Amino acid sequence: MNTQSAITTYPDAQAITAQLDALIKAPIHSIARDALARYEREYFDEKCPRSKRMIEEAKHYIPGGVQHNLAFNHPFPLVITKAEGAYLHDLDGNRYFDLLQAGGPTVLGSNPPAVREKVIALLEDGGPSTGLFHEYEYKLAQKICDSVKSVEMFRMFNSGSEACMAAVRVARLATGKKNIVKMGGAYHGWSDQLAYGIRIPGTRGMQAHGVPSYLFRHTQEFFPNRIKDLERVLRRNQARGGTAAVFIEPIGPESGTRPLDFDFNKEVQALCRRYGALLVFDEVVTGFRLGMGGAQGYFDIDPDLTIFGKVIAGGYPGAGGLGGKKEYMRYLAAGIQTGDKIKKALVGGTMAATPISCVAGYYTLEEI
Repeated sequence: MNTQSAITTYPDAQAITAQLDALIKAPIHSIARDALARYEREYFDEKCPRSKRMIEEAKHYIPGGVQHNLAFNHPFPLVITKAEGAYLHDLDGNRYFDLLQAGGPTVLGSNPPAVREKVIALLEDGGPSTGLFHEYEYKLAQKICDSVKSVEMFRMFNSGSEACMAAVRVARLATGKKNIVKMGGAYHGWSDQLAYGIRIPGTRGMQAHGVPSYLFRHTQEFFPNRIKDLERVLRRNQARGGTAAVFIEPIGPESGTRPLDFDFNKEVQALCRRYGALLVFDEVVTGFRLGMGGAQGYFDIDPDLTIFGKVIAGGYPGAGGLGGKKEYMRYLAAGIQTGDKIKKALVGGTMAATPISCVAGYYTLEEI
């Protein structure tokens, strides 16, 4: 098992947090209006007129003019027509350095030949999907299990959000407990019960418009990097149906923008064992990027369940998955062939684990 890591020196979480807190208290300095207007005119209006026209037309058919949250941009989104390696090209022929990486999935750069050629070969032989088993479902699952020490079995989903939903159901079935605890500010998808305390710790359901507040009755958050706050929540939940799972972004909320002390994950693991809750590592961001063994390999943690996304399909659709110990993953068995007399978690997805996503994921991990 590969134990190499992309981190050479772990940051001082306390120092970074102090700097963030000081920044929040500092005065807000905005860009001068005339300077912003000049930049909009000289770059966007003069160099990107075709993007501007297309976005204006798209607004008639697409809410806000774009389908993806990351595409929103001031004064208008750019229309990208080509992506290759570290570069993006827009409709007007302008070239950009790609620092976004599609929000994380294209870890090898855009459209890497080693993956693209395998996907093309697949499409020529069998098409994008049959709904039946494909050899690369097995190959991708085996590679993930061989790479990540806590993962004995793996089930593919369409997104990290779906994988988080499945983890909630598995945890409740496995423990017989109700409550789900997450770190304030962390993002675990946009499902009803996890759209809680997003981006800013302590906001609870403030950003979950359209979600009835009673759905958060069994969801709680704790403040990042404060182990005593987590224990307070776990202790309180003992009289409220117990805690089924604690969800953790192992490098801290919002992809580590509010980092954690190096030993924090160890302390969380100890509390989960003490209070009988499953430890769920959300490795959508860290999985295969921090190292082939993920953040859990770097921190030497043994989570019960692990959430995957982004990298595991190499930028192709259908990038979500849940892995973990067999005793928990058996709740996700498809059909009736296992013989286990247990209640199974309700999960699905017509386009989950398509040959395209599995082939792309397998060869992306091969390249890494």
